[in-house]
Amino acid sequence: MKKTKKMMTGVVASLFTFSMTACSSSDSRPKKPDTDECKDWDWDEETQTYYCDDSSSHRSGYFYYGGRWFSNKSALQQSSSYKSYKNSSKFKSGIGSGTKGSFGG
Repeated sequence: MKKTKKMMTGVVASLFTFSMTACSSSDSRPKKPDTDECKDWDWDEETQTYYCDDSSSHRSGYFYYGGRWFSNKSALQQSSSYKSYKNSSKFKSGIGSGTKGSFGG
């Protein structure tokens, strides 16, 4: 019984470490925008960009990419620079990303 518990603890610890390493997307994310117009940024998994979550800002709800503000997701996705980014290797693809691609992209 003691060996089984020790083995299971090791397996769980290994899986946790692997999942934290494999799924940690913050390492590959671009830096948060540095602008006085927004103080609270959140990451949007679908677009792989930041959006302003600062309710006191007139930019609240806006997406920010390539030095430009976009009032909504649709406007962002129409941008030629965003389209280039989405088709590049920098754009995360794979399981859970909402895009087609290879595992772990």
